[in-house]
Amino acid sequence: MSQNQFHSRDARFVWVLSLLQLISWGSVFYGFALFMEPLEQALSMSRAESSLGFSLMLLAEGVLAFPVGRWIDRGHERAVMTCGSLLVALAFVLHSQITTALEFYAVWALLGVGLAGTLYPPAFAVLTRRFPQHFRRAIIILSFLGGLASTVFIPLVAWLIDALGWRDALCALAAMHLLVCAPVHWLLLRDAPRRAVLASTHTDSATLWHFVRLPQFWLLATCVVLLMGVASALPAHMVSLLRETGMDESWAIAVPASIGVLQVMGRLGLYVTEHRVDVHVANRWVTVLIPLGFLTLLIGSGHGMWGVLFVVFYGLGNGMLTIVKGTVMAQYVSREHMGSLNGLLGLPMALARAAAPWLMGLLWSAEAGYTVGLWCMLAASVVGVAALWLAQRLRNT
Repeated sequence: MSQNQFHSRDARFVWVLSLLQLISWGSVFYGFALFMEPLEQALSMSRAESSLGFSLMLLAEGVLAFPVGRWIDRGHERAVMTCGSLLVALAFVLHSQITTALEFYAVWALLGVGLAGTLYPPAFAVLTRRFPQHFRRAIIILSFLGGLASTVFIPLVAWLIDALGWRDALCALAAMHLLVCAPVHWLLLRDAPRRAVLASTHTDSATLWHFVRLPQFWLLATCVVLLMGVASALPAHMVSLLRETGMDESWAIAVPASIGVLQVMGRLGLYVTEHRVDVHVANRWVTVLIPLGFLTLLIGSGHGMWGVLFVVFYGLGNGMLTIVKGTVMAQYVSREHMGSLNGLLGLPMALARAAAPWLMGLLWSAEAGYTVGLWCMLAASVVGVAALWLAQRLRNT
């Protein structure tokens, strides 16, 4: 496989892996919201109790992010992603049989274990190993279908539940992972490259912990954790936020639905400009879209069109942020240890993603609405952007 060219067969490899991402993200992340109501009725759970299952999944995924990254760095990508798909299939089958809240929590923790081996972080590490000269382009392609997961799976899961009932719908999702994701991962990821192929001359003898001690690592960790946290604060509150801007009710529901398309548009923009815009300039300004989105809401409070502008900034920025998050460790710290370095951020990111929506709700008040929360998220996002910019400067010194 050439390291100097990105061939059509390489693109086919990435598109197939992208299809598996679509299934993994769509069936679990976006399927959860549709299973909440029937689960609450069947198990007599409150909304807070059912939401805890999702948080447990995020926590389990975060705890395992580092060991999964290390296994992939050592060449075990085939086993990691195949076993991850099998675990997700098993968890869905068990999910279809649960009768207690404790079983529900156990199943969602198991789903987190499976997702740790199947979502973007391990897939990004795989692409960085296989396409060391073109990993950013490969990651952009991979994220196209993943960005459409909500568009595809929300109606699909809703139809399955309506046609089969929620328990049999879970078995149908299990079949997708067992009959599609697991065997394709097993066949696609054979012949993983050896570690030595990936290392440039100046990293051959370096250890992971050498790179962890670099200030660039900590600056990028600050950037990724803060920006992913503030971005995750919004979806649960999006409709209420837009209502508070004065947006018409129908638009307040329809506009957030466009975010998935905007995310893909942002990634397509990165793909088209890949060889026209300096990658470091692109990284720098992509991250600015997130605080710019918060700023438009704060400036335009009470005016619906500012809400539309906010969704555009947020949708484009969040879509492209996935690419930046997945590539900056390889670009500014170490390509060879990218899986492990990103894995170290798994738990902090999981905690930030779980805490941010709760914090937005905690800071809301009838008098000020979301204003205080928006100012906090704006401040955190500005710190995150500044950390990336400083890491870029250190790289060039």
